[in-house]
Amino acid sequence: MTRNFENIIAWQKAHGFVLAVYKVTKDFPEDENFGLKSQFRRAAVSIAANIAEGYKKLSKADKLRFFNISQGSLEECRYYIILSKDLEYIDEQTFNLLSEKNSDASYMLNSYIKGVLNNSGVQD
Repeated sequence: MTRNFENIIAWQKAHGFVLAVYKVTKDFPEDENFGLKSQFRRAAVSIAANIAEGYKKLSKADKLRFFNISQGSLEECRYYIILSKDLEYIDEQTFNLLSEKNSDASYMLNSYIKGVLNNSGVQD
């Protein structure tokens, strides 16, 4: 059993993704401050934040609802990674780095969700 959301590997991966998104987007064009940059950052933060919020929910249904929101935000960010590359805001190496971090977070979240569905690894 975990002591808090920070011990969940899925949250750790999501948090690492958020930090990478913030680092990369700081170099986006100034005219994207209220566009792609803002949307990308908010969606990335939503991943980790919803894992954290879902962690404390008492019912399995509530937990899964928040984790599903995180899954949606992961996919939203996957699109923003593609868009950032197509707009030439990021290079191939950065595209690969963000894609890998996004995939890792997604994989770990899906694994955690399976654990919740099977009643293992769920906070009591």
